[in-house]
Amino acid sequence: MKREPLRGALVGCGFFGRIQAEAWKRIPEVELVAACDRQLSRAQALAPRAYGSAEELLERESLDFVDIATGPESHLELVRLAAQRGVDVICQKPMAPDWSQAVAMVETAAAAGIRLIIHENWRWQPWYREAHDRIRQGLIGRPLTYWFRVRRGDGAGPEPYPQQPYFRNMSRFLVFETLVHPLDTARMLFGDIAAVSALTRRVNPVIAGEDHAALLVRHEDALFGIVDGHRFLNLASDSPPMGEAFFEGDGGWLHVTAEGHLLHNGRVVWENRITRGYRGDSVWAAQRHFVECLRNGAPAESEGREYLKTFAAVEAAYRSAAEGRLVSVKEILP
Repeated sequence: MKREPLRGALVGCGFFGRIQAEAWKRIPEVELVAACDRQLSRAQALAPRAYGSAEELLERESLDFVDIATGPESHLELVRLAAQRGVDVICQKPMAPDWSQAVAMVETAAAAGIRLIIHENWRWQPWYREAHDRIRQGLIGRPLTYWFRVRRGDGAGPEPYPQQPYFRNMSRFLVFETLVHPLDTARMLFGDIAAVSALTRRVNPVIAGEDHAALLVRHEDALFGIVDGHRFLNLASDSPPMGEAFFEGDGGWLHVTAEGHLLHNGRVVWENRITRGYRGDSVWAAQRHFVECLRNGAPAESEGREYLKTFAAVEAAYRSAAEGRLVSVKEILP
């Protein structure tokens, strides 16, 4: 018997909401039935029915899930609204403005018996999935260390981040909004993070938060690596990985190039030829995974409670930068 598509609604139709809506429309197991945005015209452009408030949307629509693509300050309240109606939630990162709200989101979903999945798409970029498989196959031997070199050239000048100008007002910016991605990807590749040591600074004086950071990350098996990021330089024209990455073992090394190719000891072993979608069509891949998990009940890779481990690494980075010491993730996690 053919199963009916899952009925979904999108809350938040800005820059990234539009990317997510495009991906949903390419997933046949989903019907995007409604959208919500304070600017009603943006919602009208993305779904058959449009609403100006999430309360009205959830009151009127019969849904299997709601996809939250608003700013982090609204996430807890939107999860509570969905929980009151028994609707599963997929929620864009950053998960929440602070640790207490992130935990409250998880607890609210658990108490209501709904799913809370965090939309973290970087681990679904195809070059990282390919690297993951080859590392598991032993291509580089025993993994020893890694380096994520995160770069994008949109952070300079009097009006930085033109696609997402609200970045300028975030008191926590680069680690919270951008470097959370490689932290989560490092967890996917090398296991949970045990401790973080961080240096941060603000280079562009027109923004509120930090825009340059270097993180030394230690994993639970003692492997450690570096996440090094700023947004003042493009390594390649519209670099799909937003920089590059290196993964070293005692038997060789893998390099994700700025163009998204994967090299083993300098030789191309996987070539990026993906031109559709966002950064290797990673949003589509992530959302396909979410749909499969919603349909079969399996845990998602970024289930809310599991994703707290990534959020805790971000919190540890900020505590380290403020206090000038290595911070254990166990100081953050309950």
